[in-house]
Amino acid sequence: MNILKIHPDDNVLVALQDLPAQTTVRYGLESYQLIDAIPAKHKFFIHDLHQGQEVIMYGVVVGRVQWDVRSGALMDIHNTKHAVDAFAYRPIQYQWTPPDVSRFRDRTFSGYLRSDGRVGTANYWLFIPTVFCENRNLEIIKEAMVNELGYGMPDRYTDFTRSLLQAYHNEEDLRQIDFSPTTEPIQGRIFPNIDGIKFLPHQGGCGGIRQDAAVLAKLLAAYADHPNVAGVTVLALGCENLQLHDFKKELELRNPAFDKPLLIFGQQDIGSEREMIQRAIKDTFIGLTTANEIQRTPQPLSKLTLGVKCGGSDGFSGISANPAVGYCSDLLVALGGQVLLAEFPELCGAEQQLLDRMVQEDSAHKFINLMSAYSFAAEQSGSGFHMNPSPGNIKDGLITDAIKSNGAAKKGGTSPVVDVLDYTEPATKAGLHLVCTPGNDVEATTGKAAAGATLILFTTGLGTPTGNPICPTIKVATNNHLAAHMSDIIDINTGPIIDGTMTIEQMGAEILEYCIQAASGHIIPKAVKLQQDDFIPWKRGVSL
Repeated sequence: MNILKIHPDDNVLVALQDLPAQTTVRYGLESYQLIDAIPAKHKFFIHDLHQGQEVIMYGVVVGRVQWDVRSGALMDIHNTKHAVDAFAYRPIQYQWTPPDVSRFRDRTFSGYLRSDGRVGTANYWLFIPTVFCENRNLEIIKEAMVNELGYGMPDRYTDFTRSLLQAYHNEEDLRQIDFSPTTEPIQGRIFPNIDGIKFLPHQGGCGGIRQDAAVLAKLLAAYADHPNVAGVTVLALGCENLQLHDFKKELELRNPAFDKPLLIFGQQDIGSEREMIQRAIKDTFIGLTTANEIQRTPQPLSKLTLGVKCGGSDGFSGISANPAVGYCSDLLVALGGQVLLAEFPELCGAEQQLLDRMVQEDSAHKFINLMSAYSFAAEQSGSGFHMNPSPGNIKDGLITDAIKSNGAAKKGGTSPVVDVLDYTEPATKAGLHLVCTPGNDVEATTGKAAAGATLILFTTGLGTPTGNPICPTIKVATNNHLAAHMSDIIDINTGPIIDGTMTIEQMGAEILEYCIQAASGHIIPKAVKLQQDDFIPWKRGVSL
């Protein structure tokens, strides 16, 4: 099959491979004469449309044509502009048929059980600065501890530079130097039950507006309380907007029973930078010896919290990787787990479908208010959700934000929406949650971890080297080419869906199998191996 109709109501078809102009293609009982060449991942019209008529894809409005277009013409950014239907709460009794989970019903993963009953997929010690002024001290501690305790990466690019230097001194042809660096971590972890020492450098905590510091306090408290974190070391300056008592207040509000080791060092209180760093290293080392006593134990799959994310999306994202991740999401929800779907600018045009799946009316109204306020703020700045697609998205077939959004929403599967969370709010119910974050890759993954994600499935069609400091991030390719071309960052390939050798359901089940192995520490995702520890707090300004 070389073309696909996603929904019976659609008036465009998707090219699964490059289609030359002036050729005839068939879909079902219909045949279409192509006016233009249709690149793979792009769409063509299957009816003549008049100026202003709606473009339908995924069964919903995703745009309007700007002039009369003919059947067989390529959809592009010139003849089609973003458009969506209005949305509102409707008292619909959504009926969901869960998938068959007999294959997974008695399965467990090997996780870290915390005192409050939550379960981590990793066991990290976390360093947090309350303000950017402490980033340098954070870096000094990182250099001192990470390699010495066996958590560093080989100095591969230094070795590469040395090989070039030696070749230069030997007057060799530098263009012929071939050095393939390893991505394997340094061997010999001192603390086998500590999966890493992680750091959260950021540019906040002072300056800006006080609301920024308040949101940052909630975010840092969420990370300290995360089930993947065994203990926390906090570095503060003393005079910053984000005061230590603000951080501790947010931590207590989030979890009144918080009982992890919490080591706090204030530079202006201690005085000497050297003394503060030495004390932080020594006390953290002592804390690591205790945290190392925690071991993995068998845990039910209902204890998994899965964040689902897409970035560097292409025209295949909404028909391969995202639906496969969505089926994995449905499996986990049916098993009693949690799924977090975020990126509100990339739910634009999919609102009504999500609203009709809301379990509680107050959740529906919360979603409407958050989406409307976010969209209004974007428009007030001279932008808007319609400007979300990047040049790479557009080049690979995502012509409007509504096309991108309806494909992105597939990651959440088909289960009922049990709750809607604002940024940094924790997920407390079993089932699918909507989490308010930007579409920006790192801001979104940062927000998903804050909501409690213990694994993140990150789909990509173009290739995105993004991870998270405390939440193992699994990269899922939408197509075979990407999986081969950027194999050093890709964990799972859903390309077989495009070539017809696997179904969405088969791939979704395989993704859940991978998640179980990653959650147990049996498989280390590429982003974790490469230490792609990306962390960007959202200041609640306009970010798409």
